[in-house]
Amino acid sequence: MRSTYFLFFAATLFLTACNPSAKINQPDITFTNPLLPSGADPFSFYKDGYYYYTHTTGNRLVLWKTKNLADLKTAQRKTIWTPPPNTAYSKELWAPEILFLRGKWYMYFAADDGNNRNHRMYVIENAAADPMEGEWVFKGKVADATDKWAIDGDVFEHKGKLYMSWSGWEGDFNGQQNIYIASMSNPWTIESPRVKISSPEFKWETHGHLPHETPTQVNVNEGPQFLKHKNKIFIVYSASGCWTDFYTLGMLTIDANQDLLKAANWKKSPEPVFEAAPENGVYAAGHNSFFKSPDGKEDWILYHANSAPHQGCGGHRTPRAQKFTWTKDGMPQFGKPLSTNQPQNIPAIK
Repeated sequence: MRSTYFLFFAATLFLTACNPSAKINQPDITFTNPLLPSGADPFSFYKDGYYYYTHTTGNRLVLWKTKNLADLKTAQRKTIWTPPPNTAYSKELWAPEILFLRGKWYMYFAADDGNNRNHRMYVIENAAADPMEGEWVFKGKVADATDKWAIDGDVFEHKGKLYMSWSGWEGDFNGQQNIYIASMSNPWTIESPRVKISSPEFKWETHGHLPHETPTQVNVNEGPQFLKHKNKIFIVYSASGCWTDFYTLGMLTIDANQDLLKAANWKKSPEPVFEAAPENGVYAAGHNSFFKSPDGKEDWILYHANSAPHQGCGGHRTPRAQKFTWTKDGMPQFGKPLSTNQPQNIPAIK
């Protein structure tokens, strides 16, 4: 009996050696948050077996390339574009996003000349198959006809039409950030009037006290991110000031067959959908994006957070990821932010 078992075990080892993809009770590969020691406003795009990841660096645009987002610490990294000095977009580069649209790569970002009042959205373009190669070309400002203060642009294609959503001011002075949407004629041109689809209204959206600045209170809706599932489209956005520990995620929902440019069609969830978890050592969780596992079967949220209270909007923010699920009626269920000592299986590989 023992010899029979030994022969079976030896044969199994031999077959495994010949076929490295075979598994015999191998443990799942795990990771823990954060993905990097620093990095606000994380965003990724998956194409041809690779994730292309970016986050705010402030003075340039940086891109990471990896087969597994849990391996960002060792991933290939490259500065793909540095703005020329003394322009309207030379400083305070915020919330870059990389997307592959209509056969080319685009990276959207907000920037100014050193004065936050002049923040606007811009885009660069790359025609190479791999965005780590080729030339990134500055395409210009992306603005609606009002050309008001604007940051955090996210572009989404629906039924063959491009849309951009962003955070902006109603007028020329700070005090409140709203979420707007507009249609686009191409990846660098907004064609329709902007439509305001969300303003801070609930208590959890209006933590924004600034005692030593002018204005002393800023209510915030920012960082909108499109998410589509079955017959619904969602915009998940960040609410309250990032300088507070109350930074959190809210959500807008619309039926996929309705007009995205009609404000009344968007319904706001009355409570946050993802918020800080002090019991897990997670504070000011917000400014998210979404990605799927390489096998296309898992949905993941990518976001930044602080590991202690009162750390604000600076370099303490770190990128984190965790899997989320869906309710029976097709609504995302994000759960609570996981602690940094909670092991997670890496996104499922094909």
